[in-house]
Amino acid sequence: MPAKQLLVVAHAPSANTRKLVDAVLRGASHDDIENVKTRWLPPLEAGPDDVRQADGIILGTTENLGYMSGALKDFFDRSYYPVLEEKQGLPCAVYIRAGHDGTGTRRALESILTGLRWKLVQDMLTCRGEWQDQFEADCEALGLYMAAGLDNGIF
Repeated sequence: MPAKQLLVVAHAPSANTRKLVDAVLRGASHDDIENVKTRWLPPLEAGPDDVRQADGIILGTTENLGYMSGALKDFFDRSYYPVLEEKQGLPCAVYIRAGHDGTGTRRALESILTGLRWKLVQDMLTCRGEWQDQFEADCEALGLYMAAGLDNGIF
């Protein structure tokens, strides 16, 4: 059986946001995960063909001016219509690195994901406020949860 494909599309413009991507990847490649291949692409490098190959997707973004990063918005601008019909029901998880409250970012992503009919497999994770080491543990758990769900046929 071919491995399931988990795509991580995450904006990581700083050392701390790169730690979050690394934590997601660490969780998704836990030793107990047997049949999932995970790859990370920055949003400006990811596109519709990458989504078409994915069995699940994790989106990561910073909160910029109360909205998702411009890079993630660009990914959606290029990918939304090309994958709209063929990737409905795609299991999806989201983390937001928000210096403030993340509300605007969350609302924007909920609207886009609803339009795409992608299925959030858990509530969006918002890493809110000043940096905390717990953010890494939370993102690692998110990666593990998504990969384990794919590995076990839950998603």
